Amino acid sequence: MSEVFHNIGILAHVDSGKTTLTEQMLYLTGAIRNLGSVDAGTTATDSLSVEKQRGISVRTATASTEWNGTTINIIDTPGHIDFAGEVERALSALDYAVVIVSAVEGVRAHTENILKSLDTAKLPRIVFINKIDRTGSDTARVIEELKGITSQAHLVLSEIENEGEENLTVSTVSEETFRLRATEALADICDEAADAFLCDELLSAQRADELVREEISACRLTPVVFGSAKYSIGIKELADTLIKYMPDSTRRETESLCGIIFKIEHDKTLGKISHIRLFGGELANRDEVEIFVPEEKITVQTDAVETEAKPPKKEKVSQIKKFCGSKSTDVGIIRSGDVAAVCGLPSARTGNFVGSLAVSESAKLVNPFLRVRVMPSDSDPLKVPQLAAALGELSDEEPYIDAKWENGQKEITISTTGKIQLEVLSNLLKERYDLSAEFSPPTVIYKETPSGKGFARARYTMPKPCWAVVDFLFEPMPRGYGVSYHGRLPSNQCFYRYQSHIRTSFNSCLEQGLYGWEVTDFKCTLVGGEHHTIHTHPLDFFVCTPMAFMNGLSEIGSTILEPLLKIRVTAPEELSGKVFSEVVKMGGEYDAPVIRSGIATLEAIVPVATSMNFPERLATLSSGKAVLSQSFYGYRECRDGEEHINPRRGVNPLDRSKWILWARGAYQSE
Repeated sequence: MSEVFHNIGILAHVDSGKTTLTEQMLYLTGAIRNLGSVDAGTTATDSLSVEKQRGISVRTATASTEWNGTTINIIDTPGHIDFAGEVERALSALDYAVVIVSAVEGVRAHTENILKSLDTAKLPRIVFINKIDRTGSDTARVIEELKGITSQAHLVLSEIENEGEENLTVSTVSEETFRLRATEALADICDEAADAFLCDELLSAQRADELVREEISACRLTPVVFGSAKYSIGIKELADTLIKYMPDSTRRETESLCGIIFKIEHDKTLGKISHIRLFGGELANRDEVEIFVPEEKITVQTDAVETEAKPPKKEKVSQIKKFCGSKSTDVGIIRSGDVAAVCGLPSARTGNFVGSLAVSESAKLVNPFLRVRVMPSDSDPLKVPQLAAALGELSDEEPYIDAKWENGQKEITISTTGKIQLEVLSNLLKERYDLSAEFSPPTVIYKETPSGKGFARARYTMPKPCWAVVDFLFEPMPRGYGVSYHGRLPSNQCFYRYQSHIRTSFNSCLEQGLYGWEVTDFKCTLVGGEHHTIHTHPLDFFVCTPMAFMNGLSEIGSTILEPLLKIRVTAPEELSGKVFSEVVKMGGEYDAPVIRSGIATLEAIVPVATSMNFPERLATLSSGKAVLSQSFYGYRECRDGEEHINPRRGVNPLDRSKWILWARGAYQSE
C-alpha cells in the first residue's frame, strides 16, 4: 500500500446517496468485485441486519482502497438525524469531507448543519451534487443555496450535458474553462487572483492548480462536482479530483504518537475493536499504548486550580486490522496518517485518544433531547443488571445513549434522538445479547440554569473528624454559553489539592440540579474555602461541594430550559394555511413562507414537547405531499408554566444528614 493517505468522510442528509457513492468508489478502485445495492442490502458498508432491512446506514462504516498511488480510507456515515452522533465523531478523524447534495431536493436541513459544523471544525470539503439524472435536477439552484450557507468561495469543476435526461454526460472542465473559473472564484479570497481578475487576465494552469489546493486546504474554497452515483456517472471524475486537489493526511500530522478513537465495535471473538485515526507515530501488534480521556465538559479559566492529573491507562495492542465494511484483513501495523481497527484496548471509549491528547476544536451536530425508560420485556427484575450492562457497552459505541442505572433500581434510562434509533437499539440488544427490551414513551430532556446571581455555600465540620468549607458565586449567562469555572484561593487558606477536589466534584454536580436536570449556562467562581490541617480528610470536599452546589440553587432558584427544533416544511402552496396553523398550535416562532413555482417553504422554531408527533400529523394533513426537515436549534426558558421534575438518582445533598451518610458509604438509597 502507498504511504500517501486521504481519510475522507461521506456526509449528507438521509437518502442523498452516500452509501451508493461509497459502493461506486470501492468498485471503481477495485476494492470490491461486484456492485452491491442499498435496496437489496448487499452493499459493502451496510452490514447490520437493520441497515439491510431499512435500506439506510445507522452506523459509521470504514473501507480502505487505493487510487492512483494514494490510499483512500473512506468513512461512510449515517444520514438520518437520529444518528448524527456518528457523523460528529467521524469529523475528528477526517482530512476532508465529501458532502453529497441532491440536485433535486437541494440543501436539506441536516446538510446545512453538516456544512456549518465543517466550518467550526475547520475541515475542507468537496461537494458532490448527486442525482443529476432525475427529472427536476437543478444544479444551478443548488449551487446558489450552497453559497448562502457558508462564506467559502465555490469552484465548479464539472460540465453537464443534458441534465435531468437519460442521455446526460459529465466531464471535467477544460483547461481554459478551469483557468477562467479558478481566477473568478479565487479573486475574492486571494490577492494574486484578484490582481489577475482586475487586469482582465487569467491565472496560468499551473498557478491556478497550486492556489486551488492551498485555498481548499485553508478552508476558504469549496470545489463542486456533479454526478449520478446510481448510474456510475461522474465517479471517476470525483476520484481524480480528490487526489489532485484535496489535502492528504500530512495536513493534520503530529510529531509524537497520537490518534483518536472515532468508533467502537464489539465482537464475540475479538472483543472490543477501536477504530483509530493516527495523526503521528505508529502502532504495531503487542505495543503498549496509553489511553487519554479528553478534557471535562466545563470551560476552565486559567485562574482556577488544575484538577489532579490521573495517570493514563496503559493497554496492549493484540491485533490491528483493516476493514472494508464487515470484511477485514490483518495488517499488524498502523502508521501516521492511516486508519485501522485496533483490538485489545478494553477500557477504550469513543472519543478517547491514544499516545497523547490532541487538542482539536469540536463540531457538535447532535443534542439528544428525549429520554426513555428501558425495562426487560418480561419485567423480570433479575434481568435488569444484565440489560444495564448491555446498554453500558452500547454506550461505549454511542456515548449519547448515556445509559444510567443505580444498582437496585428496576429500570434504566437512556437518551435518544428518535424512534429509529430505538428500533436499532432493540435489534442490537436482541441480536448481540439475546435480550428483549421495552421502551417507555419518550419524555423531553429539559435543562436548568440558576435564576439569578448569588452565593452557594456549605460547611462540613461535623461529625468529626472532618472539615471542609466551600463558597461559590453563581452568575447566569446567555443561552448556549455552557458552564465556566473560575477561582483560585491561597494555598494556606485551602490547599491546592483540595481545590482540585472541589473542581472535580463540581463537574459531577452539573448532572442533576434542583429539579433533577443538567445545569448549564452559568459562570461559577470559587470565592471561598477552608480546610483544617488536622481534621480535614482528603474526601471531605467531595462531600461538601455537592451540598454547596445544591444550597446555592435552592437559594437562588432554578429556571427550567426547554429544547427547540428548527423545522423546514416544503409543501404545495394550497397546503400552506394548514401547515401554518399547525406551527401556531405548537407555539412556534416563524417567518413568512416563501412561495416559488407553487411550492411554499415555511421555516419555524418549535418546542420539542409540542412537536413530537408533528411528522405524523404533517403526513396525514398533506397526504404525504409535504417534506419535513428538522434539526436541533437550542434551549430557551420554558414557557408552558409547568414544573418539570426529573426523578433524582441517589440521595439529594439538600437532605444533609442522609447525604453525608450516603457519601461516606454508611447509607444505601432506595
